[in-house]
Amino acid sequence: MSGRLPLPLGSMGEITVKSVGKSYSARVWYRREDGSYVDVRRRGKTKEKAKQAVRDAVNSLAPPAAPGADLTASSPFGEAAEQWLTQFRADAEDGIYSLTTLDTYENVYANHVKPEFQNFRLFEVKTPAVSNLCQRKLKANSLTLAKLVKAVISNIMAFAIQAGAVEQNPAKGIAALSERRAKVKRKKPRALTKDELRDLLGKLDVDEEAKARDLPDLVRFFIATGERIGEALGAHWEDFDPAAKKLRMSGNLIRARGQGTRRNDGKSDGSARDIALPDWAVRMLSERAEQLGDVDPAKPIFTNTQGGYLNSSNVGNRTWIPFRKRAGYEWVTFHTMRKTVATLLDEAGLTARQVADLLGHSRVSMTQDVYFGRGQQSRASADALAFVDSNGQSDEVGN
Repeated sequence: MSGRLPLPLGSMGEITVKSVGKSYSARVWYRREDGSYVDVRRRGKTKEKAKQAVRDAVNSLAPPAAPGADLTASSPFGEAAEQWLTQFRADAEDGIYSLTTLDTYENVYANHVKPEFQNFRLFEVKTPAVSNLCQRKLKANSLTLAKLVKAVISNIMAFAIQAGAVEQNPAKGIAALSERRAKVKRKKPRALTKDELRDLLGKLDVDEEAKARDLPDLVRFFIATGERIGEALGAHWEDFDPAAKKLRMSGNLIRARGQGTRRNDGKSDGSARDIALPDWAVRMLSERAEQLGDVDPAKPIFTNTQGGYLNSSNVGNRTWIPFRKRAGYEWVTFHTMRKTVATLLDEAGLTARQVADLLGHSRVSMTQDVYFGRGQQSRASADALAFVDSNGQSDEVGN
């Protein structure tokens, strides 16, 4: 092969054929992906059969085509995007990525990226165009959406780079996205005080519609655990350990496109955690289990009429919002309960690290990550919530 220009990696040269007796011999040089050469020779009864035998032999030597291998710099951006989404979807089904992330990326691509970029050829996707789109989404929508748009474009272009279609990722060159200064000062998150919480629970206990929809126990469950709504609705009976007075948070509910509501792993490394339960919460859940009789450990603690998972949107829109209007607490959302738990624990003297561990936050700050231990076995959080009683009463100690 000396004296000739080297073949591109993974390609073969021109096939030569010569007559050998009553058959034909075809020959070609094939260059592997590692740069080495193979002299491929095959015979056939005709010239064409000999050539085809060589082609088949080369195909057997070539590694399987990687996803996107058919892409070139002139391929439409939309084509690369669909191939990337197909690969991402397969990985999400295999558990490599979250189905929630898949759903988010599909929506962002379809509604914000595709209308702008689908007809671009890959080599036409430049940093100024990406930056312009991100800035427009930042101004018209939010920082979160702008970052998602950037992430989707960056992932698609990275896929194209791996396919050998382009060499640079234009999304990597845009300036850091930062939120515009708010024109109106944002309101600070508000939490319920102890008196407000007692009043709210008291109104829950006498509201017939709320009781019919199982709201008093659910709200107390939020207070006892500090869980996100998807975590609370995804809690199974097998997660509850009455002897140890704790609940194991091991998953949350998500809505995956085409699959409905399903249980997924937690949001972060800190999401899977043991939560110490106040005595009143242990009694409440134990009495609930007794009333149900033979509970299925793999079934959710709070169910819909068919025994399946409750839909968080339905719980909020059909049950919680009407009640809070009747009770005079229009401003209280389910997330307010989580904020309330954090505030009560802070007032009780728990460290920020302890509160973060209870709530499933992966980080508080660099200082707390360095100087405080993780996953501490402590009932301080349960003790801080002991003033709440499952019957609407309260322990006055510590007021």
